[in-house]
Amino acid sequence: WKQRTAKFNSLMDCVNSQACRAVVGVLTATKSRLLKQWRQLDACITDGANEAKDNVKFLYTLQRFCEPLYKGDPVNMLQAIPGLLNAIRMVNSYSRFYNTPERMTALFIKVR
Repeated sequence: WKQRTAKFNSLMDCVNSQACRAVVGVLTATKSRLLKQWRQLDACITDGANEAKDNVKFLYTLQRFCEPLYKGDPVNMLQAIPGLLNAIRMVNSYSRFYNTPERMTALFIKVR
């Protein structure tokens, strides 16, 4: 998700650039049929960027709970599990994009 965020940020920089806005202005002025496609593409890019940022934010909260599972002794592992489950529940409750059953299943498989 970090790589996707970087890619979408780069796309957003291009979309919001002066040159791109000038082209959209010309399309608007000429009432081009391509403007509808552009707006759809722009909305998809914006949605993808928002999804990537949201997922990175929530997955970073899980990172501190996962580290003891990989680096700690059994006692530290047991102490980290309740916090990890609470963090996963928070992701499921508050994330706009990472709260689907498919993504939560994939998350549990990766944590395992």
